[in-house]
Amino acid sequence: MAARAGGLDDLARNALAVLELGLGRYPEALAHVRSTFDGDRPGAATRSLHEIVEAGVRSGDHEAAKAALARMDERAPVSGTAWGLGLLARCRALMADDDQAEALYRESTELLGRTRIRTELARSHLLYGEWLRRRRRRADARVQLRTAHEMFTRMGAAAFAGRARSDLLATGERPSPRSERSDSGLTPQERQVAGLAAAGATNSEIAARLFLSTSTVEYHLTRIFRKLAITSRRRLAAALSDGA
Repeated sequence: MAARAGGLDDLARNALAVLELGLGRYPEALAHVRSTFDGDRPGAATRSLHEIVEAGVRSGDHEAAKAALARMDERAPVSGTAWGLGLLARCRALMADDDQAEALYRESTELLGRTRIRTELARSHLLYGEWLRRRRRRADARVQLRTAHEMFTRMGAAAFAGRARSDLLATGERPSPRSERSDSGLTPQERQVAGLAAAGATNSEIAARLFLSTSTVEYHLTRIFRKLAITSRRRLAAALSDGA
């Protein structure tokens, strides 16, 4: 019973840490999961490692982040799942030098884009966008932050959506829940994807152009087809023209 209670306690602490991360309260997030890391109980403890890395890096506790990343380096490759490896790539990116971080962020979005864990994909877009903004690559940052903001908004993840919105504002863009969508119902990111697809670009070419994963492009196209009531990219140009 004690072990079961401890596991439930870990899950509760992890949930609180995620909330604090969404709010940008990094020391508080780390405080919630320190005991989870120390106890290292099966299940919840491993799932808290990526939260510890992010909270540790952002709060300046690099020792905590380094220790959590070391465990991830041991465990994620054993699982071999796109989920685990995508989280590992993201955590490596958070602690990497600038010349290595971008490739790791893109690896993370590519891997997580193969999964159904859309919250973690959105968080990788958010962290990638925050990294780009801090390096004053505003145009590139907007692409990632806009994707994260739109995904979090659709999920109802208000705290993370607010965090993405704050960084978007810092790039000079002013997202609005009411003004994000055009008359056709497409978000700005979806219109970019649709426009490139209508011009004949492949999914891989669109991904490279917009700094997205191919899986994210496929996700956007699925939503675009549904919103425009079409079943083929050959109809995109006409549908976009009708909705202009």
